[in-house]
Amino acid sequence: MQEEINLATDKKAEDRLLISQAFSSPTSAVSSEETRILTEYINQKNLFHVTNQDETRRKPLVLKQFFKMKRNQQVVVSSVVENDVTVKIEGKVATIGRDFVMITDLQKRIWIPFTAIGSATIPFGFPTYSNTHQHFIYDNQLQQKLVLKFGETVSKKEALKQQFFEETLQTNLDSWGGMWVEVKTADRNVFGKILETTKKELILTFFKTESIIPLHEIRHVSTMRFYFLWKNVLKSMFNKM
Repeated sequence: MQEEINLATDKKAEDRLLISQAFSSPTSAVSSEETRILTEYINQKNLFHVTNQDETRRKPLVLKQFFKMKRNQQVVVSSVVENDVTVKIEGKVATIGRDFVMITDLQKRIWIPFTAIGSATIPFGFPTYSNTHQHFIYDNQLQQKLVLKFGETVSKKEALKQQFFEETLQTNLDSWGGMWVEVKTADRNVFGKILETTKKELILTFFKTESIIPLHEIRHVSTMRFYFLWKNVLKSMFNKM
């Protein structure tokens, strides 16, 4: 029995040694907190350097960085519906994609393409930092796991999936197939169940009637509550009569 315990202890010590040997040297010559601050500073400098060189990338890159800094926090997004009409949408940042952000409130989820966003900020009176319960569980060995077991580690956490594999509006909406939504464009409101999302179009179905909305026309997509769903159903039936 004692020999088995010794063997188990030796095995754990060997595993720890192998993990420690996986990194030949520290990532920085300064402390961890200083390294983190320096990394954020470098990332921001690189961001503005890129946007100054290519003005077409400024808006999506800046919006994406802003929403990443406000993940799980309250924001106000001004979504441009028409040329002279904007709609303010408030909620918590839930998902940041390559070309969209999804925010949530107590009632629904709302997808907003970056192209439809006029501006984004935080509500007046809200702190610029998140509460403690809004943080993900910190993993001291996360860096090692990412290096040694990248696929297994990333697949277990939605936040890591978003970090390393940025979805587009098309792929994200496609993963919500069967969800009842309302789609707002510049000149119409369309509601129905998500049937399919192609590279260029969102296809909704409503009682065997399909509606095709080009993705570039979408101003925002929101989920529908049961009450509003049946209200729209009855309204549609009344109009047909």
